[in-house]
Amino acid sequence: MEEKLRIKISIADRVYPLTVTSETQEESLRDAAKRIDTMIKQYEENYAVRDKQDVLAMCALQFATQSIHTQIAENQEVEGNIERLERLNENLERFFQENK
Repeated sequence: MEEKLRIKISIADRVYPLTVTSETQEESLRDAAKRIDTMIKQYEENYAVRDKQDVLAMCALQFATQSIHTQIAENQEVEGNIERLERLNENLERFFQENK
């Protein structure tokens, strides 16, 4: 069983104590918190938004949108791979039919 690590993550000037199961998970959480704080600063500088809840909502919306775009791109890639495999399968079937 993995040892649990207690860490503190700071997001939008608030500290959140968390328990993680690996250093990899800790690194991912710290990286995510940095990305959120960077995005918060960009919104505050570019849009003069001061309410942290509004800024956090905009960050959440941007991350969700990026996630959806990534899923769509991955689905399109999978669909393209399926189409190529189907064409390859058809070519192989045709080859074996012709060379019986």
